[in-house]
Amino acid sequence: MNDQSSMTVERTIDASTAEIFEVLSNPERHVELDGSGFVRSVEHADRITATGQVFTMNMEGDHMGGEYKTDNHVVGYSEGALLAWKTAPAGTEPPGWQWVWELSSTGPESTEVRLTYDWGNVSDPELLSKLSFPLVKKEDLEETLNRLAAAVAS
Repeated sequence: MNDQSSMTVERTIDASTAEIFEVLSNPERHVELDGSGFVRSVEHADRITATGQVFTMNMEGDHMGGEYKTDNHVVGYSEGALLAWKTAPAGTEPPGWQWVWELSSTGPESTEVRLTYDWGNVSDPELLSKLSFPLVKKEDLEETLNRLAAAVAS
């Protein structure tokens, strides 16, 4: 049995926190960053500027029987330092997993980026019987950081 309920990857990226935050806070860029292959396109999204915002993504994955949409509820925001959202099937309340991005400057053009995928608050027995957490592998999260590094380098 897997007692783990979250996974964190980190990487130093050769870009300022402002440059990285600019990419991360734009949901239009999430398709290019997604290392899992689930994100297909943006359904509705404005640049993330505060908690309480919701952005909707078009997704696809066998775990949901093909195409589906998610509403992402922004629960953490600090300009240049933190972005966090809880993901839910579109039109529903978040069932307990979230994504947290933390940025720490390590120099004018260097940032330590931490990405945490946390499913520790998923408690719905029906959901837990349908889905096997984690849905995203550590390698997928690492690939997301690789894609982020490439996005800010171009």
